Amino acid sequence: MSGPHPAMPKPGGELKLRVVSALVLAGGILAATLWGGWFFRIVWVLVAGVVAYEWLSIVRGAHAVAGAVGVVAAGLVLALLPLSPQALAGVAAVAALAGAAAAPKLTSRLALELCGVAYALAFGLIAPALRDWPQIGLAIILWSFAVVWLTDIAAYFTGRRLGGPKLMPRVSPKKTWSGAIGGTLAGVLSGCLVWAWFGPGAAGPSMLFVALASLLASIASQAGDLYESALKRRFDTKDSSGLIPGHGGFLDRLDGYWAVLVLAGLALFVFHLSL
Repeated sequence: MSGPHPAMPKPGGELKLRVVSALVLAGGILAATLWGGWFFRIVWVLVAGVVAYEWLSIVRGAHAVAGAVGVVAAGLVLALLPLSPQALAGVAAVAALAGAAAAPKLTSRLALELCGVAYALAFGLIAPALRDWPQIGLAIILWSFAVVWLTDIAAYFTGRRLGGPKLMPRVSPKKTWSGAIGGTLAGVLSGCLVWAWFGPGAAGPSMLFVALASLLASIASQAGDLYESALKRRFDTKDSSGLIPGHGGFLDRLDGYWAVLVLAGLALFVFHLSL
């Protein structure tokens, strides 16, 4: 979930709009996270549906609405079946990664749409499974928010302040190496702080493990952001939609968080197999 960073204050009204939108979104998702249960699941299943709609619209698919409805229906139906949520999270993570890896090479609109469905469904299946992880589910979700949000915010302001060599100019001309490094440092620090506050303490993983996991998540978050930028550039699209005032679409805000969710879903599945 790309963090709620404001743009440089060109028109003051636009900056206010971005800040207000970011605060509303952050407050809403934090409330759903604290509530947990089916409320949290429904929120993320609906988010998955919106992301599916935006992806399918970006690739000029003919089934954007049907794809969105299908993702929502699948997310809800699979949750009602007597299936292991950890296994579902693992399958969703593998399918999402496979779809994301295949999409850049595909030209068939239908194939690209199927990749988008797999990409989006990860939100509806992995986030609830992580939240329901006994004892540490809430901490994991809050940790993931902290890493992704602070990575994005710090990368933006560090890059604007320090400038320097571009990270991937053909994909995202404004991103710099200084921003990427600054974002990574902030992501690791915030991840460790949030886990120290909300985690299970001595009963959980060591702080070194948390720092390494935060480092990997921060890097993955930035990779997810670049991936979506490349997708939009391929199809000559600026924003995934205009659903979030001042920010674009949900896919624009969740591209980095998607990558972290996929890694966390794989980790949850492997941990479940080891029990």
